[in-house]
Amino acid sequence: MPQLQNRQFLDFEKPIKELYDQIEQLKVTQEKSKTDMSGAIAQLEEKVIETKKNLTQNLTPWHRVQLSRHPDRPYTLKYIEKMCSQFIELHGDRNVRDDKAMVGGFAEIDGMTVMVIGQQKGHNTKTRQLRNFGMANPEGYRKALRLMKLAEKFNKPIVTLIDTPGAYPGLEAEERGQGEAIARNIYEMLSLRVPVICVIIGEGASGGALGIGVGDKVVMMENTWYTVISPESCSSILWRSWDKKEIAAEQLRLTATDMLKFGLVDDVIPEPLGGAHWDYDEAGNILKDYLTKTIRELQDIPADKRIQDRIEKFGRMGFWEEADFPHSSHESH
Repeated sequence: MPQLQNRQFLDFEKPIKELYDQIEQLKVTQEKSKTDMSGAIAQLEEKVIETKKNLTQNLTPWHRVQLSRHPDRPYTLKYIEKMCSQFIELHGDRNVRDDKAMVGGFAEIDGMTVMVIGQQKGHNTKTRQLRNFGMANPEGYRKALRLMKLAEKFNKPIVTLIDTPGAYPGLEAEERGQGEAIARNIYEMLSLRVPVICVIIGEGASGGALGIGVGDKVVMMENTWYTVISPESCSSILWRSWDKKEIAAEQLRLTATDMLKFGLVDDVIPEPLGGAHWDYDEAGNILKDYLTKTIRELQDIPADKRIQDRIEKFGRMGFWEEADFPHSSHESH
């Protein structure tokens, strides 16, 4: 977790920053003057907790989007570090190259060996370029599928951690079959014979998320979003400007609570007070507890039934109406 002096604050988190600044000033004064300021510091720390609670209770959909992109938010490798006692990363799709935007490998969670796969963003300019901002190319999705098939071969559960603004939309990605790679993953994930749990830990955008997002359980962390298009892109299409992104976020119904109401996800996993970026250890432990419990529950279900339930669950998604058209007496045969 970043030190306080290196921590970044979103606009609506400024009241928290002001309180931390006051605490730091009191600590400096205490050090210089040798005066006991512990009482005042404790009061301010209590006020920080209260402020975080108030902010959390009044978050708008756009605030959730901002939190999902928070620069200090834990990414896939950080969750793996906090949840797993061992992790062996596996590389390459055995065809083109190793896509650094998609990471995966065998890991040990609470004594269980699992395959963990997820999108990885970068923390600075250099690593963001290396990871392509978490936007995988076709070889990234093909690497993910290769690892899923490997897990199936050894009868190990699969956990996917989703955090992407979308699959990479570049010309070279389309030339190498981006759409086919994502479609193939969706098709193959429906019939995997091992338990599959998909967790949206940040941004869950479009086919980029769906490419590793088909499972027995699809769940969202509390401050994440999941929809077909980002609020900014939606705003630019509908209003020819990004200025309406907050309205778009509201209208898209993209929050974890909305997705749960629609039946598009199975659970919402709570985050530490103020968001996952405030406490990596607690965020990791919360997710670890959910995964261990859920994996054991799924392992008790026969593989054929899991597959059938998975197919039926995704088959029920969406809203539609069937219209009855009167048959014309002059209809040709």
